[in-house]
Amino acid sequence: MTKCNHHPIEAETQMLDLDQLQPGDRIVLRYRLEAEPIRPGSAALTDALGETVEVGKLSVSIQTRKGLVVVPRQAITHAKRVPPAPPRRPRGHAR
Repeated sequence: MTKCNHHPIEAETQMLDLDQLQPGDRIVLRYRLEAEPIRPGSAALTDALGETVEVGKLSVSIQTRKGLVVVPRQAITHAKRVPPAPPRRPRGHAR
């Protein structure tokens, strides 16, 4: 049995170059909620999914369904482009 040194998940989740983002790009950012980990080796993380509004030297702003989210660059752990959202179904729509 041969050992594989390539992990497919890691290849798919390479960090996006934030400086290449344009307003309107649909992205997902994973970022730390706390500047310092709650305990060594851990961090409280959350995601923001939406359209890029602004990319600054210190932060990235994303318009999500719940509103504008401004994420400090130093808190971002992962970032990637995502496809457009599917159209929303009307309420009460039966399958």
